[in-house]
Amino acid sequence: MLAAGTAPALVHAQANLRWRLASSFPKSLDTIFGAAELFAKKVGEMSGGRFQISVHPAGELLPPFGVVDGVQAATVEMAHTVPYYYFGKDETFAIGAAIPFGLNSRQMSAWTFHGNGLKLMREFYAKYNIISFPGGNTGVQMGGWYRKEIKSLADMKGLKMRIGGFAGRVIERMGAVSQSIPGGEVYQALEKGTIDAVEWIGPYDDEKLGFYKVAPFYYYPGWWEGGPQIDFFINTQAYAKLTAEYKAIVEAAAAVAHIDMQARYDAKNPAALKSLVKSGVKVLPFPKLVLDEAFKQSMQLYDELSAKNPNWKKVYEDYSAFRREQNLWFRFAESSFDRYMQSVKL
Repeated sequence: MLAAGTAPALVHAQANLRWRLASSFPKSLDTIFGAAELFAKKVGEMSGGRFQISVHPAGELLPPFGVVDGVQAATVEMAHTVPYYYFGKDETFAIGAAIPFGLNSRQMSAWTFHGNGLKLMREFYAKYNIISFPGGNTGVQMGGWYRKEIKSLADMKGLKMRIGGFAGRVIERMGAVSQSIPGGEVYQALEKGTIDAVEWIGPYDDEKLGFYKVAPFYYYPGWWEGGPQIDFFINTQAYAKLTAEYKAIVEAAAAVAHIDMQARYDAKNPAALKSLVKSGVKVLPFPKLVLDEAFKQSMQLYDELSAKNPNWKKVYEDYSAFRREQNLWFRFAESSFDRYMQSVKL
């Protein structure tokens, strides 16, 4: 029984909430699009069904490359996208995903969560009315599909290539022509000869998109994407209205999606690569001279940007210092272990 003068404690249930998430990816790419679906599923489960997020593929609510504008203007509450798609607004966006000869996926997570990465990128994204949460990583990508072999730097001259975001700046400095085309439209452009080459992600997605049918040369590594991070972008005002519980749920669900994406790619890519080779695909490394020139042009570009873009300079200086220390460490245990394991027959 209740003592005199007391009343039962009141439990305030969290209000029901519905959000819309616009993805930059088609639904057919189940691994990268699937990360947003997993995020929404976990938010629903952790909130007891009170917080529901509907996930919409590219083009359904917003164009694939229009989701940042949509979040900024509160057309939708959030998006799932690759930050480097928006380097045209400011090159600093690219650092939030991947830049040529940048961090690998583990190093990117280390910079984000235990370096200054999340803090610096959120300060930058705030200029666009956005707060970010890491939402996946593909790991090192392949170097793309080519109609003809790349045997020297001369083969890069005039090459028309669909390449994601910021890396196009580098290949243009090498004499190629970059094209920005959403994933769902790339095969048709390659088939029609509008482009000569295309990079996407890796064997699992690439096989599904059918690039090998019209471009038989598959190069590695994707030097422009050592560890591309995909982000959840949330409208600042929408996020501010969330209760502390819902904010914690968003953060936890994003972390699950972040880890799951690369795990799925790593699990699925080996079988897909074997399948592609059986189909007659020629898997080839980029010539070292091509990599050396790409590295040289990338570093020169970064110096130029640091001289003229204060946003870039602030973030890149921290990123570059972190990369230097990470490479020093990875040179010992990590890289030597990997090299040995890949040299033995299991």
